[in-house]
Formats: sequence, structure tokens, C-alpha cells
Amino acid sequence: MRVNEIKRVLISVTDKKGIVEFAKGLADFGAEILSTGGTAAHMRNSGIKVTDVSEHTGFPEMMDGRLKTLHPKIHGGILAIRDNKSHMEAATKHGIGLIDMVVINLYRFEDTVAKEGCKLEEAIENIDIGGPTMLRAAAKNHRFVSVVTDPADYETILAEMKKTGGKVSEATNFALAVKTFQLTARYDGAISNYLGAISPDKQEKKLFPDTFTIQFAKAQDLRYGENPHQQAAFYRERDASLSALSNARQIQGKELSYNNIMDSDAAWLAVSDFDLPAAVIIKHANPCGAATTSADISDAYLKALATDPVSAFGGIVALNRPVNAKTAEELVKIFLEVIIAPGFDKEALALLNAKQNLRVLEIPPSCSNRRLGYDFRRVAGGLLIQDRDSEEFDIRKAQVVTKRAPTEAEYAALDFGWRVVKHVKSNAIVYATKDQLVGVGAGQTSRVDSVKIAGMRAILPTRGSVMASDAFFPFRDGLDLAAQAGITAVVQPGESIRDKDVIKAADEHNMAMIFTGRRHFKH
Repeated sequence: MRVNEIKRVLISVTDKKGIVEFAKGLADFGAEILSTGGTAAHMRNSGIKVTDVSEHTGFPEMMDGRLKTLHPKIHGGILAIRDNKSHMEAATKHGIGLIDMVVINLYRFEDTVAKEGCKLEEAIENIDIGGPTMLRAAAKNHRFVSVVTDPADYETILAEMKKTGGKVSEATNFALAVKTFQLTARYDGAISNYLGAISPDKQEKKLFPDTFTIQFAKAQDLRYGENPHQQAAFYRERDASLSALSNARQIQGKELSYNNIMDSDAAWLAVSDFDLPAAVIIKHANPCGAATTSADISDAYLKALATDPVSAFGGIVALNRPVNAKTAEELVKIFLEVIIAPGFDKEALALLNAKQNLRVLEIPPSCSNRRLGYDFRRVAGGLLIQDRDSEEFDIRKAQVVTKRAPTEAEYAALDFGWRVVKHVKSNAIVYATKDQLVGVGAGQTSRVDSVKIAGMRAILPTRGSVMASDAFFPFRDGLDLAAQAGITAVVQPGESIRDKDVIKAADEHNMAMIFTGRRHFKH
């Protein structure tokens, strides 16, 4: 396998973390260091001998640094194919010295445009031109040139050079080149997304750009997809600093399956909607148990389990507080596929470890999940994009439309139900108390059937609970059935052409009903 000796290195970095140590390591192998501007000054201040790019090219930097590396002596030195006779003759004829390694990270365009109040002019100035050009050149010629974009790779590269006497293998160069093209693709995508969301007259910014580019990194291959005959893989959004499933750390258990990941994501999103200690149990992407508590988190789990202990078998449990031994003792009593929480104490892990196939996921606790960005749905030949249904809603701002307003206890229950129903497949109906899911009607083609199922499937008493509906009631029959189940209050979006009939039904049954003016469809 080919190895390339590193004799000359071009370094120009925005992120200067670790660059001094890396440059010193390269210099120890006798490599000449070329550099520009602030990077050169930074290394000189640390005692590293540096040749300015302008000295190397014989051409000064100009135009506020916009023109410095776009020069034949730079790109010729990078692009020359070392085993091509005419390339080497041209390099010799024109005094082009070969460059064996390029160490570059780019202007922070994404960080710049993410800042509050970023102006278009500032964004444009943070579009790197020379950097991507050199990176692409070096990556293209990776048989002979090492291209380094990530400080995390410095130590690995120096370690390899120590073993080979200052050389880097073609295999390493190929891996670095792939990483580089992934970086430049993402960088160009970020620029395209940003500029494509600005109207031609620059007066406003569109919510969705003209074209949309996003990059995901493969986290793992999966055994199969939704069904065994389908192949699948799990990809993670790059640099998503979120309290999200994609950033979870698997502590124990079998490899996650496609369906495990889908259900675990649903469980974590649902439990994260509660501020109090909460537990949510998911089966086939729908909650079959949910509860909050002002006591120990184990209490929330036991109340969630009581909603439907049969469906909970083989389910996914998410808790929004760290798991202690008391909770773990309860969790191991039934078969569960996955447990998700922001932490586990030692005693809890020891108990859970007794079930070695049980998947235990720890979610980063310090990040917010309130702004999770876009929600994607793939369709044949296209992509649907929307912002996530994650906006907070104050239930007390809902419109009271019945003669009777909800009591304090009913408001608490309506708030709980409204938080849960948005995580249930449409048509969605839930029966709830102030801290516990009582019944679920999910995924029916008729709303009245969802009301029936919520009552039929309820194990806990329904009398005295409230009902939440993800969309309006088209007829009064849903209210009439709910009254038979003992429902005392209802929260729904309203805005049906038959709202008057539905309100009349609620008044006849002495129900309190509030309209939120928003719906929570989840297809």
C-alpha cells in the first residue's frame, strides 16, 4: 500500500484547538509549514517556524484576505499527480513546490447565521472560498495528499506518522478525503439553505428555502427494517445538540431495531412534554400508558403501567427523571424492549443488568428538546417538511364554549390529556385524569370509533375523567358516548361547522368544554 512522506504542509484553520501541538509534531518530522494570517501568527507565537503563503507564492495577500491561496503555486502543489511525468515536469518548470498535507477548517458560516440578528452582509463575508477549494483539490488528489479538516484526527495522524517515519498511508488519506467531501457538501448545503430562504428583494426570510439540503451521519446498520425482508440503517443528524434519541447512549441490551428506534423516539418526545416527573409507555408508536407524579419517579411508572398493563408487555418506557433502584425493581417485573431516561444510578443499572437483552438508553439531560427543528416525511418521489408540533400551549387560554367552565381539577386533567393526545395517531381520543392516562382511541377512520375504543379499552374507571380530542368533533355522537362513560370535561380544537350541535350536547350532559383553536393531527 502506498505511503506518502509529509514534507510540506499548508495550515489555515479557523478552529485553532490543538493546532500548535499538531504543527509541532509535523515539524518534528522535518515538514515545512506554510500558513496564512492569524493561523501563522498563532503558530509563530508558539515558537513554530512558519513560511507565509505570500512568501511561498511570491504574490501578496490582498482584498482583505480574499485573495491569498487561490494561486497556481498552491493548487499546483496540491493537485500534481506524483506518478504523472508531465505533471511533475510542469511543476519543476514553473517552480511549483509540492504540498503533501492540507490542514484546513472553514469559516464558521453555520455559527454565524445561527446568531440572533445576523445580517446578510455578515453571512456573505463568512462564506469560505479558498478553504473549500483547497480541501476539494487535496481530497481529489488523496493518493498523494493528506487532507485534514477535524482536530479530532490530529493525534491519530501523528501516531501513524510515528510508526511510519513521517508518512501517511493511502488508506488513511482516502478516509480523510471522504470526510472532507462530506464536510464541503454540508457546508455548501448550509449556504444554499440560508440564501435560498431569502426573498429576491432581501426584505424577508422564507420559512422553507427553495431547495433543502441536510446531512445525516450513519450511526449503525440495522438487522432489518419494519419487516425482516427490508434492509435498514439509522442515521443521525450531524451536530444535533438536542436531548433526542439520536444522541442517546446505549448502556446495555441487544442492538436496537428499526421499530425500537421509531417507538423510542415517540416515547421520549411524549415524556419530554411534561415538566413534572413523568413516565410514558409506547406500543406501536402510540401511548398505552402515561402518568405524572409529585412523588418518586417510580410512582409515575406504576400509574402509567396501570393504564394498560397488557399492552405494556413488550413496550417502550420513557422516564423524564433518572432511574433509581426503586423504579428499576418495578421495571424488571415485566418484559420490556427499551427503557429510556436521562440517567440511571448504580443500583438501578445492577438490577436492569439482570435482563441482559433489555435495551437501556441514557439521553443527554442538559439539552432542551423544545426546538427540534424540522419534521420530515418521505413520500414517493418527494419529501414533506414541516416544523415540529412542539409549541407550548397554556390550556387556560382556551375558549370556554359551554355554560359550565372547567373546575380547577378538570383544567389540570385537560392539560394532561392535551399533552398526551398530540402523541397519539389520528383520529386520536384520550381519557385522562390530572396525572394519568385512562383510555386511548388511536388511528381510527372515524372519530366516534376512537371515542368508543377509548372507553372500551379503559381498565381504570372512566367516570370523572376528561376527554381530549386531537381535532374537532364533526357530530355530537362523540360527546354523547363520552357522557355515557362519565366524562365531565372536554378539550378539542373546535372550528367544525357543527360546533353548535356539539356544544349543545356538552351542555345537555353538564360537561365543560374548551376550544384550543389548534389541532394535533399525527398521521
